[in-house]
Amino acid sequence: MDRCDILVRGDGAVGAVAALALSRAGFDVALLGAAPTPGGAPAAADPRSYALNEASVSLLRSLKVWDAIPDAARTPVHDMRVEGDLPGARLDFSAWSEALPQLAWIVGAAELEGALREALRFAPHVRRVAAELPAALTVLAEGKASATRARLGVRMERQSYGHRAIAARLVADRPHAGLARQWFRSPDVLALLPIDQPVAGHGLALVWSLPDARAQALLALDAAAFEAELMAATDGAAGTLALAGARTDWPLAIGYAEPVCGPGWVLLGDAAHVVHPLAGQGLNLGFGDVVSLVEVLAEREPWRALGDERLLARHARRREAPVRTMGLLTDGLLHLFASEQPLVKELRNRGLGLVNRLPPLKHLFARQASGR
Repeated sequence: MDRCDILVRGDGAVGAVAALALSRAGFDVALLGAAPTPGGAPAAADPRSYALNEASVSLLRSLKVWDAIPDAARTPVHDMRVEGDLPGARLDFSAWSEALPQLAWIVGAAELEGALREALRFAPHVRRVAAELPAALTVLAEGKASATRARLGVRMERQSYGHRAIAARLVADRPHAGLARQWFRSPDVLALLPIDQPVAGHGLALVWSLPDARAQALLALDAAAFEAELMAATDGAAGTLALAGARTDWPLAIGYAEPVCGPGWVLLGDAAHVVHPLAGQGLNLGFGDVVSLVEVLAEREPWRALGDERLLARHARRREAPVRTMGLLTDGLLHLFASEQPLVKELRNRGLGLVNRLPPLKHLFARQASGR
């Protein structure tokens, strides 16, 4: 019977990167996922974008994927501005003041996944399969609705926020200048991220999280009415904004799988954990899972099997702190800025201004977010 060292279930961004990284480490990898469509989906069909930190970019570079992403689909963030819901409540970050080439990169989801599909075509130790193969280790990267996770009886402690995220591509009449903007206001969080699509220097990626009813109402609007709501929400800070394609949305939640590994299997990415997108760290956490797993497998004792439960538990311990810390941070920020209590509102906005005047604290936050 045909076998492989590692079977990866799920060929989204995390599953594809896991397959490439594991094969590069010398393992025979089988990738089980949907058959790729010839040429992939048009970029305009998927308005989502990812914010990638330096660690994620380094991983993609090592896999020869980064340079295959079109230049227009990867835009550096040189500055970031976070605003509260009271005048003067603002926090600014600058790559220059942090002595960094950039704070992060904004990458088109469709273009990243297209580059990964191409890399998989030429990976010598990765084969796509249409059915499950016997393997020493099964990597589950099927996303937040993983069916295999459910069959294993793994509990996913998931709490819905009752919010939805709306993503869209926009064009502004004002250059973005590499500035990412974010507004924290009760009860929504709105981000405008620079991306050189569809117009170089003027493209923006929108991620707007709102309560379900409000999100559904916005999605029901025609383009002109939605743009008017967007202009009111941003007060024209990024210029006049126009939709450049379709909008998409998804429900928001926080959740952790328990356990994340067992004899012969391990969960990665959204199959293992989901966090609020307000910090843009979801995919970075998934790529961090991949790096950890590859390192643990490479460092294993010669006599220990790939699917050894104690071996996989080493990976789980490594990932526990960074995943839980990011979950607590995003959850805490969301609840802090969702509160309508006057005292809480005053304190949170004063807090933004205070951090803005404390360079060492800003430096710590910037380095943490950049993955350095």
